[in-house]
Order: sequence, then structure tokens, then C-alpha cells
Amino acid sequence: MDDIRLTAELRRDGFSADDIARGCRDGRLSRVRRGAYASSNPVDGRPEDLHLRLVMATLPQLRRDAVLSHDSAAVVHGLPVWSRGLDRVHITRPRIGGGVERGVVVVHSSDLPDDDVVELHGLRVTSMARTVADLGRTRPIDQSVAAGDRAMTLGLDRHTLDAVIAAQRGWPGVPRARQVAKLIDGRAESPGESVSRVRCWEAGLPKPTLQYVVRCDGVQIGRCDFAWEELGTLGEFDGRVKYGRLLRADESIQDVVYREKQREDALRDLGWQVVRWTWGELYEPGTVANRLRRAFRRGRLVAL
Repeated sequence: MDDIRLTAELRRDGFSADDIARGCRDGRLSRVRRGAYASSNPVDGRPEDLHLRLVMATLPQLRRDAVLSHDSAAVVHGLPVWSRGLDRVHITRPRIGGGVERGVVVVHSSDLPDDDVVELHGLRVTSMARTVADLGRTRPIDQSVAAGDRAMTLGLDRHTLDAVIAAQRGWPGVPRARQVAKLIDGRAESPGESVSRVRCWEAGLPKPTLQYVVRCDGVQIGRCDFAWEELGTLGEFDGRVKYGRLLRADESIQDVVYREKQREDALRDLGWQVVRWTWGELYEPGTVANRLRRAFRRGRLVAL
């Protein structure tokens, strides 16, 4: 991100306003935000990378007490963030008062103990625990759980998270953050699995076992995202990233799909009900829960 240059720097190097405008037209410069430009234009960049570029273009224009927080801190920590939350740079300042939006910057004002601030990649950001707590208070619960799940795999200590949330007692959204802390689980392997688990919780379904291994005569038949053993049902979230992760050398996606079908046939042959769903179905109210309930009923009949 060292290609970010502020207008003042360009002017010192002899660029006039017309030169800057001309550079943007011919592609030599790319406007990142007001007063900041880049020497390249990542048209196909990931939303997280584009957000980091916005962060690097914004921080030099802020006071030194600004600490990256919320979605911006999540990106720096490598936590999943929904793209709609990446069009603003979130900072927290250690002072009492309400938040405010100024252009592309969202300023949060709150108590900010030294233990809640770390330096990462040369940036001052809220700690992993503080970031998950802030997301839990301010973001939808499914998105917050997805971030918390990933944080657990990266070393987040649950007791530390509980302590940070306890210190925020009385702040808006704290009850939701407490619920997020109860739901997070480091065994989730993707945001889709995290959201799936939240959908099951919202629907009042029994709590599943995660990353369940099915064996027959000592041989592993498959490992599934979710299992309800007593109900004879397995659940699988199908995402593009998952299929890419299963891809072996010299294989195509079609090979992976065929191998997954063979695995599912073997699971069904053992008497399991298998329910699969996609991202889109997670956002269709009741779709996944109703399919699982039907599978539970079939699973009970098989068990009888």
C-alpha cells in the first residue's frame, strides 16, 4: 500500500491540479478518496484489499489518537467482514461521546483501555477481543459470529473476550455481544458454516456436532460440517471456497463434485439423512431449518 500519495505530496512533486486530473483520466493515477491517490488501480481487487487501500489513504489525514476498530480492525486481523461494511473506515477515539460519520470515516467514541489496543502491520488497531466485542454490539449476529469463529481459530481467548464485554456493561448492544460470545466456535471452517449454525440457533433446532467424522468398520467414510447423531442427519454447507479447498492436483471442480456425490451416496447407504444448502438458501427465511426438520423426521423413522 506504499503507492498511496496525498494531494499535498503530489503538489510538492510538481503536479498541478490539471496534472492530477489528467493522471486519473489516463490511468496513471487512481483516486482512492478525497485528497489521496494511488499509482495503480486494482479493478479486480478483493473487497478487503480495497478497504485496506482506503485505510492507508485515510489514516495520514486523521489525528494520531485514531485507532482502527470495528470492520476496519477486523480486516487488519484477517476476520471475515461483509463487503457492505467496507465502504467506510472505522476508528475509535478514547473519549466519551457519540459517534459521528465524516465522509468515508466513521468515528466511534468510547473508553479504550491500553489492553484493547495493539499494533499490527504497523497500524494501531483494537485487539482481537475488543474487535469481536465491538462487532458483536454493532453488527448482525450472524456476521459477528462468523468473525468470532475465525478469531477463535487465530488464537482468541474466550475468557479475554468475556472480560472485554463485561467492561462494556451498559453500552448499546452489549446483550447481543454476550450472545455472540456464547455462540462462537473455533471449529467452524468458513463464514458459511458460521452463518448456518446461527440459522439453526435462530430456528430453535438442536445444537449440532461440528466436523463430524462418519466411519464404517473403522474406515472413514466422510467428515461432515454438522451432525445430529440422534436424529440420523448430517448437514453440509456448499460454498465455492469449500470446493476449491477440496480440489486436488490435476483435478477440475467437476471431479470434486463427482467425488462429493460418491461420498454422499455412501453416507446415505449407511442410513444417514444428508441435507445440503448454499449461501442463497441461508438468506431465504426458514428454508434451511424446514429442510432439516423434514430430515429429522425421516431420520427418526429410520432409527425405529
